[in-house]
Amino acid sequence: MARKKRYLTATMPDGYTKTIGPTAAPFTHYWRIVAELANGRTEVFWGHEKSLKDAQAKDAATRDAARQRGWTRYVFEIAPLVETAA
Repeated sequence: MARKKRYLTATMPDGYTKTIGPTAAPFTHYWRIVAELANGRTEVFWGHEKSLKDAQAKDAATRDAARQRGWTRYVFEIAPLVETAA
């Protein structure tokens, strides 16, 4: 039997909301990196994971990316995903 498709929504500390779906994947957390480049521009990277532990593992990779790409600063955030109506 196929899994029920659903919409998942994350609300970040700054009030930004991201909705993912429809999906049957068992995602539980959303992560976002807001990176400031040397030229003053901003880049945003995001993704979703199946556990908080997996999402937290992205933080170590982010530190390496910041060094490699020359970001002047970055913010890494994680928010839980909650099921929302379609």
